[in-house]
Amino acid sequence: MDIVPPLDPGSPRVRFGAEMRRLREAEQLSQAAVAARLGCTQTQISRLEGATRTPSRSDAERLDQLFKPPNASSFTRIYQSIVSQSRSPIWFRDWAEEIEPTALVLRSWDPLLVPGLLQTEAYARHIFSQEPHTNPEEIEERVKNRMDRQGVLERQDSFSLLFLIDAGVLRRQVGDAEVMRGQLGHLLDAAQRPNIFLQIVDPKCLVGLLGAFMIAELPHGQPDTVHVDSSTEGHVTMDPESVAATWKRYETIRLWAYPEHMSLKMIDDARREWT
Repeated sequence: MDIVPPLDPGSPRVRFGAEMRRLREAEQLSQAAVAARLGCTQTQISRLEGATRTPSRSDAERLDQLFKPPNASSFTRIYQSIVSQSRSPIWFRDWAEEIEPTALVLRSWDPLLVPGLLQTEAYARHIFSQEPHTNPEEIEERVKNRMDRQGVLERQDSFSLLFLIDAGVLRRQVGDAEVMRGQLGHLLDAAQRPNIFLQIVDPKCLVGLLGAFMIAELPHGQPDTVHVDSSTEGHVTMDPESVAATWKRYETIRLWAYPEHMSLKMIDDARREWT
């Protein structure tokens, strides 16, 4: 089940989809025909037109080449409006709206913080409040986006999530002791779900210090896709070499993970320490 926010009829993303449908129908082209020319799937075209998929810059540029609309209504210009209105990175909106809602299995590694999908509202708010030049309105919007994203955890299909978390995260203070107790208690509650598996990784695992990442296994024979964090922004790719390298790193980190029953005890012990 896809989790998507209510659509704003006046938003640039809706305008992008409406203009795309208008020009496609004017050219008497089917969605499949446009998909073939753009090198994507008919489902992706349908989601773009329905404004349930955020277009990429390459989507906009290829549509401009295909339909050659007037400059004032070019897809590239509309795309720029989408980017300017978004306070979250455009590349991550694609991951959150396209990949997570359809993945069969999602594997996550984080050496520094509790993964976003498992963060409490208080924990997330403190993280966002530490970023420079961020006002209260932006903080609350980002917190809301993060909580909305967690709706993917409510999927009713066969969706599995496997989280590896560095042991240092349990004692890295984010907010006050109450925030940490609530966050670690939330991890214990999440681990009771039948489709969520959580393991703590020994801090001696130095290969894990290269950074956080997620690996998504997708349905219908689609290639695995990875999201890799960097110091400035994340990167989403299905490039075979990048995916293979990320898989190797994941398997190496997993060798340093404690069994789940030991991991949950470690979380509970750390929770009790936050007094």
